[in-house]
Amino acid sequence: MAISASLVKELRERTGLGMMECKKALKETDGNVDLAIENLRKLSGLKAAKKAGRTAADGVVAVQIAADGSYGSVIELNSETDFVARDEGFLAFADKVLGAAFDSKAADAAAVMAGELEAEREALVQKIGENIGLRRVATLSADAGVVGAYKHSNNRIAVLVELKGGDVELAKDIAMHIAAVNPAVVSPDQMPEELVNQEKDIIASQPDMEGKPAAIVEKMVQGRIAKFLKEGSLIEQPFVKNPELTVGALAKQAGAEVVSFIRFEVGEGIEVEEADFAAEVAAQVAAAQS
Repeated sequence: MAISASLVKELRERTGLGMMECKKALKETDGNVDLAIENLRKLSGLKAAKKAGRTAADGVVAVQIAADGSYGSVIELNSETDFVARDEGFLAFADKVLGAAFDSKAADAAAVMAGELEAEREALVQKIGENIGLRRVATLSADAGVVGAYKHSNNRIAVLVELKGGDVELAKDIAMHIAAVNPAVVSPDQMPEELVNQEKDIIASQPDMEGKPAAIVEKMVQGRIAKFLKEGSLIEQPFVKNPELTVGALAKQAGAEVVSFIRFEVGEGIEVEEADFAAEVAAQVAAAQS
């Protein structure tokens, strides 16, 4: 069959190989791009082909803690769509990646994916047809207490929390609270100065501050900053399972103290380009008519 220029262009974009090499590979597979990629990988050691630059902003998180609560690991494995994030093969691969991260107590995604796991990822990319990648991994250890974990049922939010004292069940309860409420820091004194100053500027610029004496404005700003710090700090927040207690008071009752936490949510911080499908279709129609 005749090989169109658009097929050659697609294969070149996805493999980075030369035009003649791509055209030859397509001829040998009657224009089947995926089969051409598979053959090229066998012949040249080509890494997994690109998926047209698509952003992998969906996926799952996974978390595991040691039986004695001494440490835990959490990962975020990304796919392009929620459909693939529910695929059994993808989920099995996520479990395998988590196991490798947990066994090595890794904190570096590249180190986790080195060797066989990278080869498996490439094979899964070819099989599923989407970009897949380990975005991040973290490990949290307890020096004088325990690490607990919580993963939401949708596989999109996972938390590790470290306690000084306490037990794994308490740590799990606090991890669940963190998943639900998403505090910025453990305690008010940990809030970054930059965020505090930014909030002060916002408060001072609000309409109800206009025309008031500087001393009154300063007093109002300080009051609202105190509220801001309380709302954003884990130990000051009302515990989701018993709002009459703060998380700090809950821990104290059990002879524990919250030391640190790690919260992963799928896709947070990733900028996804919004496709204007109407404009895309209009452009294709215009091109076809020209």
